[in-house]
Amino acid sequence: MKRLALFGLVLIIQLPLLLGIAQNKFKAISGNISFFSSAPLEDIYADNNKIKSLLDIDSKEIAFIVSISEFNFKKSLMQTHFNEKYMESHKYPNALYQGKLISNSDLKTEGIHKVTSKGEITIHGVKKEIEVTGTLHNKGREIQVKSEFNIKLADFKIKIPKLIIKNIAEEVLVKVDIVYQ
Repeated sequence: MKRLALFGLVLIIQLPLLLGIAQNKFKAISGNISFFSSAPLEDIYADNNKIKSLLDIDSKEIAFIVSISEFNFKKSLMQTHFNEKYMESHKYPNALYQGKLISNSDLKTEGIHKVTSKGEITIHGVKKEIEVTGTLHNKGREIQVKSEFNIKLADFKIKIPKLIIKNIAEEVLVKVDIVYQ
């Protein structure tokens, strides 16, 4: 049911794009989502350049689908542990976000706009309401969205074994940088 609802949202937003009638609907053409965990024994960094995202400036809706297994780490063993032990990407292959942008300015005008996004994020099979701040840079035919926010692993039932608690932080910094056309 969840996948059907998400598919419906993607289809509703993307259909006008495919028909060429949407002026203020944008699709991600490039981007990066990364996370950083700083712990006493080790820092962990991973990034993902294979993001699917849609942005509708008229309705101010934004949606992301991020494949968990596409996060890249410097150490292949970290990537294996991340997917198999912590994120269980075989059971929970994607992280999802669906929300609305809030801004005091007209996002249709060119320039840099401060925005807040309120919505629902799903990670590791757990849904949570979040609110994050960022910027939307409207360049006319192209829009860039940037944001930084923290996520607590416990909020998404991501368990860290007590033996390695000093290797992984309980909270990670997530950075989003997406370009839409």
